[in-house]
Amino acid sequence: MRACLMLGVAAAAFAGGKAAADEAPGSPPASSSAFNESPEAAAPDDLGDVITVFATRNESRAFEYPGAVSVLERDVIDDFNLSTVSELFAAIPGAQFDSGARRTGDAPAVRGLSGAGVQVFFDGARQSFLSGHDGRFFIDPELLKSVEVVRGPTSALYGSGALGGVIAFRTITAGDLLDEGEQTAIRLGGGYQSVNEEWRATATGAWRNANDTFDVVGSLTRRESGDIELGNGLDLPADDEILSSLVKASVRPVTGLEAALTWQRYGGESVDPNNPQGTNVAEPGNGLVDRDILSETVQGRVSFRPNGTSNLVDFNLTAFTSGNEVEEAEVDTPRVVTREVETFGVAFDNRSRVSVGDKFSAVFTYGAEYYVDEQTGRDTDTVDGTRGGVPDAETRFTGVFAQAEVTLNRPLGAPGVLTIIPGARWDRFENEAVGEPSTDDDAFAPKVGVSYQPVPQLLLFANWAEAFRAPSFNELYADGIHFQLPDPASPPGPPQFVSNVFVSNLDLEPERSETIEFGAGVDFAGAFSSNDRFTAKASYYIADVDNLINLEVAIPAGCFGAPFPPCGSGEPFGNTSRNVNVTNAEIEGFELEASYDSDLFYARANFSTIDGEDKDTGDFVANLQPDTGFIDAGLKLDRIATRVGGRVTAASEFDETDDPNQFRDGYAKGDVYVVWAPLSGPLEGLRVDLGVDNVTDADFEVVAAGASQPGRNYKAAVRWGATF
Repeated sequence: MRACLMLGVAAAAFAGGKAAADEAPGSPPASSSAFNESPEAAAPDDLGDVITVFATRNESRAFEYPGAVSVLERDVIDDFNLSTVSELFAAIPGAQFDSGARRTGDAPAVRGLSGAGVQVFFDGARQSFLSGHDGRFFIDPELLKSVEVVRGPTSALYGSGALGGVIAFRTITAGDLLDEGEQTAIRLGGGYQSVNEEWRATATGAWRNANDTFDVVGSLTRRESGDIELGNGLDLPADDEILSSLVKASVRPVTGLEAALTWQRYGGESVDPNNPQGTNVAEPGNGLVDRDILSETVQGRVSFRPNGTSNLVDFNLTAFTSGNEVEEAEVDTPRVVTREVETFGVAFDNRSRVSVGDKFSAVFTYGAEYYVDEQTGRDTDTVDGTRGGVPDAETRFTGVFAQAEVTLNRPLGAPGVLTIIPGARWDRFENEAVGEPSTDDDAFAPKVGVSYQPVPQLLLFANWAEAFRAPSFNELYADGIHFQLPDPASPPGPPQFVSNVFVSNLDLEPERSETIEFGAGVDFAGAFSSNDRFTAKASYYIADVDNLINLEVAIPAGCFGAPFPPCGSGEPFGNTSRNVNVTNAEIEGFELEASYDSDLFYARANFSTIDGEDKDTGDFVANLQPDTGFIDAGLKLDRIATRVGGRVTAASEFDETDDPNQFRDGYAKGDVYVVWAPLSGPLEGLRVDLGVDNVTDADFEVVAAGASQPGRNYKAAVRWGATF
């Protein structure tokens, strides 16, 4: 903890020694096209100008939010030259993926909570697919306009599952490709990376009519990749083919009214082990499968804001359906298993704005939401066709919420601006599964955040929140085989196996948390020159989590060769997996995020540390990670239309686990990249990216001990765009 506090103090001291420009708090930031090809525009955005949408359901400066939120826009995404979105999360403190080197199995965690403890949205549409080994969501990086991560409990706005936070992906629109007066845009691109011999090709187009009442954008990306070269010198078997597409249309028949329809599809085919996470290879009990993934999201939205007529109406009505299906056909047998999760939802919200002179203003946000998650599991090897561990079940949620953002200028005569954001949400949820008793419950989630800016350059903030997560149908109704183990008592010959089986637990209580967070930020223009800017924001949080849901796995000692107790399958032998509530869990951490930008140099950095324990037993809980730091910095060489940059990710040794076999050494990984994008002449619109990830070919572990990450990776990409 001392190290992270020293970093925070150093950042504040660095900024505090410089004069700042006189800027009014809350002033609107400058906007820029998400597809601007200039190397200068493609440098990482200064944190002080980044806009958050999901932190409060209103557009506002992320710096001024009384909590922790990170927004990575298209310029940052482009610099990573991504194969998967998981690579991008190195740039976000307190958030990581714990899947491993393969694309399949990607599973995010925020502030130590993963799975159903993190809400995921595609353009506001919920993604409720949950699987132990198949991944959490499916989206191609080429479709993204921005990625927003709200860290910390947000149930007061989004209901169940937002204990750890919210991950929100926003896809491109026609307006991101077209400037004023332009009607048609074309973007073509492709790329290659050596570590898995991945090729990709992307085509994107946009059009709008002359009076800007209708526009449409479409994009198509194809990827193919193979075995992955690991840092330990071995190849990890993998074989992926992916086709992703997006179509989005908007119509504005009258001023202030807009209707939009979005269709997004991800189709993936791979050949890998049934459990592809870590560095697992195909073997008995984890056989090779042909995995087909189909993810489709369709969303309709109507927005109405009568500009100049009323400040009381700023209305959104959204309906969506998200379907995610993973089919696994075992290569060596005729068996085929499928998990399908469909979500249908409808929500509305409205904003009413009031003000009294220049002393008081407020935005009231309120609305309601209803959504249904429905899961189907199929298995060709069972008599009735159902799949063990994937119950046919349904969960229904109904929620209402309200929030106020109150701003006071010179509160009680003190200098500066005071902002208070109270909010609350009530939800009711009902679960039912075929052949099982139904369950229902409700929860209330309040929250209040306070920020104070005595001067525009300094932010002090604190927040308090309660949050909840309803048990998922997979946790409540778990059944069937979890995994198989070789039977040590089997006679010589072909191996025989015993099964660890899931056991349902209808007495599971919702997870509930109470979190206190406080922090500070600085935002200085003119830090070292007349045209630069330094921004930093740090926070400390402590969360008490009651009824944290953990998977309890019990295996008889005899399965490891001891004579007692005997090894066997299922409950008679105590060979079971069951979801249970862990009481009195405590999670605390510190996060720092900073950026610097000037005409010549740019940098973006973060640091995070987290601890979690069961206060009753002292055992470690939650998805813990080592202390981790990240920096992305580079030079702008505008005369030759080039930027040269590098990234370093470093982590301390990891021993916050009750299993000493899972201790991991610390590591440092470095990347370098070059961007060339002519601003004028016949090559205007061209962008070339060259880079090397893991320059030193370091062998390091992020997911688990022995699970090496990809080795040295040479990357190249070319993109060309034109507008008419």
